[in-house]
This record gives sequence, structure tokens and C-alpha cells, in this order.
Amino acid sequence: MQNLTLLDGQKFQITIQRLCRQLIENHNDFSNSVLIGVQPRGIYLAKRVAEELRKILPHSTIEQGDLDITFYRDDFRRQGAPLVPNQTRINFIIEGKRVIMMDDVLWTGRTIRAAMDALQAFGRPEKVELLALVDRRYSRHIPVSADYVGIEVDSIASQKVVVSWKETDGEDRIVLVSEVKED
Repeated sequence: MQNLTLLDGQKFQITIQRLCRQLIENHNDFSNSVLIGVQPRGIYLAKRVAEELRKILPHSTIEQGDLDITFYRDDFRRQGAPLVPNQTRINFIIEGKRVIMMDDVLWTGRTIRAAMDALQAFGRPEKVELLALVDRRYSRHIPVSADYVGIEVDSIASQKVVVSWKETDGEDRIVLVSEVKED
């Protein structure tokens, strides 16, 4: 395996801050906007963005929730092992709101399609936007693109993008993992 660090440390934090500033440009005080992190790893991004927005806009109410998509995925019946769903935590109304869905890596688009389906159970938002920390621009299976992107990565199918979070992994880091072929 060959690992290439794409983002870590201070640059990781600066990327989160830049994304927050872009959100503020479009959502002002967030009075009609909510943040939804897509389980399992998008919740860390949504929590981090919400924390940063609360620092920048201390007098605004920033609503943030977590959305489980386990049974909305188009491949959930193909899994060999029993599925263990994550928790959905949305304790606010999304009807008529501007929803910003967040995920750590956008690759094929299938996760976001499932999240769109799952979101409908909570009402009809005015608008849905997507924020992705990493956009793997190639290999889309579904025509999905992010409105806000931390970094873009050109990668091939055999490579993997791994996002580590300080909260669970001990450090903030994005790594591109490539298999090294042996001769």
C-alpha cells in the first residue's frame, strides 16, 4: 500500500473554515437553513461545520442533525452480514427549509441518492444542497455534484480516499491509498 497525505493539520482546519465562509455567503444567519450529516462519516463533518459556524455567528441558531441511510441504499440487500443501522437524529422541522447535506467523500453518488430518499421522510425542503469534504470527481454512477467542496481528488477505482477525524481517529487527515502492484 502506498499512502499520499492530501490534507492534514492546519490545512484541514482552514478547509473547514473556508467551507463555513462559503455557507455564510449563501445562508446568511441560517434562520431558514439546517445542516444534515449523512451517517456514518458525514456526521463528523456536519458537527465540525456547525461548531465553527457557531463561533463565527454566535447569535445565530445553527441546527444540525444526523441522517441514517442504511435501508435506503440500493445495495443493502446484497450485504452478506446483517446490517446494523446508525441513529437518525433530526429534532427539527425541515419542511420549507434549506437543507445542507454533508458527507466526507463524494464518489459514485449512490450515498447521496440514498440520503435524498431518506430525507423525504422528514418533509419537503425548500432546497437541498450538498457539501463534500472530498470530491472524487470521476466514477460517478449517478449525476450528483456538490455545491461546496473542500478538495477535489482525481483518483482511479482501485484507490481509496480515507478521511480521519480527530474525534474518532485521533487526527484530522485525508489520505489517498493506492495498492502497489508487485512484479
